[in-house]
Amino acid sequence: MNEWLRKTARRLARRLIVRFKRWWRLEGVPIKGRRAAPGQDPLLAVQIQPVRSYIALGIISGALCVLVLRAFWLQGGISTDFLLRQGEVRFARTLSVPAPRGQILDRNGIVLASTMPARSVWVVPSEAAAATPEQIAKLGKLLDMKPSEIMAKIAVRRNKSFVYLHRQVDVSVANQVKECKIPGVHVSDEMRRQYPDGQVSAHVVGYTNLEEKGQEGIELARDTVLTGESGRRRVIRDRLGRVVEDAWLREPVSGKDIELSIDSRIQYLTFDALSKSVAAHKAKAGAAIVADVRTGEILALANIPTYDPNERRTVTFERMRNRALTDVFEPGSTMKPFAVAKGLDMGAVTPDTIIDTSPGRFTIGNRTISDTHNYGRISVRQVIAKSSNIGTTKISFKVNREVMYKMYRDLGFGTAPDVGFPGAAAGILRNGKNWQPIEQATISYGHGVAVSLVQLVRAYTAFARNGDVIPLTLFKTGRAAEGVQVYKPKTAHQMRGMMMGVLESGGTATRARVPGYSVAGKTGTAYKIQNGQYVHRYVSDFIGIVPASNPRVIIAVMVDDPTEGGHVGGVVAAPVFAQIAEGVLTTLHVAPDQPDTLQGVVFAKNADSGRGVALAGGRRPRQGGAAPSAH
Repeated sequence: MNEWLRKTARRLARRLIVRFKRWWRLEGVPIKGRRAAPGQDPLLAVQIQPVRSYIALGIISGALCVLVLRAFWLQGGISTDFLLRQGEVRFARTLSVPAPRGQILDRNGIVLASTMPARSVWVVPSEAAAATPEQIAKLGKLLDMKPSEIMAKIAVRRNKSFVYLHRQVDVSVANQVKECKIPGVHVSDEMRRQYPDGQVSAHVVGYTNLEEKGQEGIELARDTVLTGESGRRRVIRDRLGRVVEDAWLREPVSGKDIELSIDSRIQYLTFDALSKSVAAHKAKAGAAIVADVRTGEILALANIPTYDPNERRTVTFERMRNRALTDVFEPGSTMKPFAVAKGLDMGAVTPDTIIDTSPGRFTIGNRTISDTHNYGRISVRQVIAKSSNIGTTKISFKVNREVMYKMYRDLGFGTAPDVGFPGAAAGILRNGKNWQPIEQATISYGHGVAVSLVQLVRAYTAFARNGDVIPLTLFKTGRAAEGVQVYKPKTAHQMRGMMMGVLESGGTATRARVPGYSVAGKTGTAYKIQNGQYVHRYVSDFIGIVPASNPRVIIAVMVDDPTEGGHVGGVVAAPVFAQIAEGVLTTLHVAPDQPDTLQGVVFAKNADSGRGVALAGGRRPRQGGAAPSAH
């Protein structure tokens, strides 16, 4: 039954198709006047059935009505958004207007980083195919690129709408590129970061990438503050991509300026002295910090090796490392004053207490520590001046280990300093509850503990002030800092007095003397560790407070792995301190507190300018605001 139905349906369909074809071709339809008149085309004599004409006319008329209605709909004001959008896509562009990045200034308003106008040169690969070899060669000469390099860039991205040839080009060079009128080559506006101090302040300021995003230093730490809000510019372009009309403009909002605590003059002095020392001793690296003991502001922070942020080709990991903040080392004897100060603070010893260091060796369990000489029976003052490991250890044993650990924590060791800089290291300080006697001993004289240079400077503010430790900062505050009390004021004054002995005859840092000024400081020399073992390679450091009678600045110097001309802190780092200190005190117009050491040349304050002026002869003029007597 189903098969019969299928066959019947197919027969009917075929018959209908055949009849339609016959009707359409006029087959079997009687036609009047089949015979054409003389000279008439026979086809014109055929009489066409009217219904076909009506159908064709109806279809054509309906299509025209639809087109008219659609045209009216799109262009008669009912719905014009689509065509407007399509027109704008072809001729209008919304361009980004870069916002100037905020400036980075030193404490005196000197620009350390600023944004300058620049240009980017780019090409449309499909259009650049029309450029001649001579034009490509001329373009390469202007951009300092090989013609083959330009062609390779175009070839790699030939299917793209554009490709950058060179970013952050000088405006003058970009104008010359425009004048060449090379097919497919275009120039657009952008910004470029400029660093006037170059490598001198590189580790503080940092740098940005081609997109003006901070990558290191303050540029990274304060990127959101420095970054402005880009503007928008609506333009109409012709078919060649040239701007022929401005529709509207939303002005960009500039980023905020940042004022650092750095003094660019002191920064240069510090960088220069450190770089010369590293070169003279053929050392691996070096770092130095100058800090104001009143405000906690860091006036200079230098590292060697360094890099030039204006030339990104010099930027490598080794050169970028901010060793003063991110690298930790065993400080050696610069840690001794903290343990001795705690003994004084708790009344366990006095500056004149005698400590027996004979015979120059001291055994703790199965370990033996030693001094460079057998100092015999010496006072606590001499323990600091001669840098005795045994004397420091015996004093530290008079204090409970947990009390000692708390002191180190209060000084800032074992925690990352908050100086507003990325990557500041916390160092290494094991919990005091787990200390063995040998650990308490070695930590007291600077081994078995790792600190950064900025941590060491922060801790020494306790001695430069009245026993309170203040936070350090890289940003200008202009106000006195508030600290955390670690030692009694009397203890801090006593320690400064004892550390002045380090620079006297027989002390370890006679080369740290600064003519006209009293200095309190401490040398440090520590073995380096390689593969878990101490080796005969050294970290030499010195940290000093000047003037000692009325402290103004703390200066710390670290030289890593000196290989020539000595290796101890008193020989390598102390002279750098003296050179920096002399320049800093002159720059800050700090009055000398020991005029007799100037050998006939003293400094007085000029009443008009407030600057120090040299006076010849032995007569010292009366000064206003003279430094108070030493504590």
